[in-house]
Amino acid sequence: MLVFVSMGNVEKRKLGNSDLSITRLGFGAWALGGADWKFGWGPQDDAESVAAIRRAIERGVNWIDTAAAYGLGHSEEVVARALAGVGASERPYVFTKCALVPDASGGMTESLDPASLRRECEASLRRLQVDTIDLYQIHWPTDRIEDIDAGWATLADLKREGKVRWIGVSNFDVAELQRAQAIAPVTSLQPPYSLIRREVETDILPYVRAHDIGVIVYSPMQSGLLTGTMTRERAAALPASDWRSRNPEFQEPKLSANLALVERLRAIGAKHGATPGEVAIAWTLSNPAVTGAIVGARTPAQVDGWVGAAELRLSAAELAEIEGGVPA
Repeated sequence: MLVFVSMGNVEKRKLGNSDLSITRLGFGAWALGGADWKFGWGPQDDAESVAAIRRAIERGVNWIDTAAAYGLGHSEEVVARALAGVGASERPYVFTKCALVPDASGGMTESLDPASLRRECEASLRRLQVDTIDLYQIHWPTDRIEDIDAGWATLADLKREGKVRWIGVSNFDVAELQRAQAIAPVTSLQPPYSLIRREVETDILPYVRAHDIGVIVYSPMQSGLLTGTMTRERAAALPASDWRSRNPEFQEPKLSANLALVERLRAIGAKHGATPGEVAIAWTLSNPAVTGAIVGARTPAQVDGWVGAAELRLSAAELAEIEGGVPA
């Protein structure tokens, strides 16, 4: 059995209407899916992935977020491998997602078909080697808002059947949240949120805060762009198998402005002994609507580069200084 050294008291918060008490940071397993799918992050070593997850647990992180789509199931298999032998008292919660399935063109398609969701759930249970998924989330809504009715009812049924403990959504807007809430309570929302992507601040975050829906934001470092280790040279050299090579934020004219923001984060972080990435994450956690942030890592060293964000407290002046440098 793997034994982890306690890192002391780690701040936790209740996730929405659930009985889950989660750390402010969760381990994001998107990149662990590898390169062989449309939204991969380039080649990834599974042994490094396992070591990264175990390092996060060692540092006190008590939840992992993955998805069936990540590497077409490979990320879930790696999570299971990393958790093999972890004692029950130290085992983190495992969150995963459904409703994004491979299509004939090699891409991914949103599907809220009840039979498809049930197949996905059974496959995730098998890959993760668990009897129950702690939080099961709809990865993306479809273009038809009415599809939520049967899809969300299916997740509610899976909860009643004991296959999942709690149910949440990802990438939903307010109208979609309202549609789901009319059928069964939504435990959590997983939206993108970073200094570069702030659109959820206008309507979505106020709504979820008013309705006791937990919020676990993804890409708080904008997919590695705000870590402090991304450079023009690295961005230009991203392989075609890394989806970021096609992302406008990693290309000019946006790249220069984003890297300038990183230098502002670096200067503030220097006052706290923190990395630019930790400052970027701490900024997202400063929003009172945010329960926790999902942070990815591909190596143990990357975990060490962001785990301090959970304890970093930025002053009002520092928050204003950061926001003053956000690209228009």
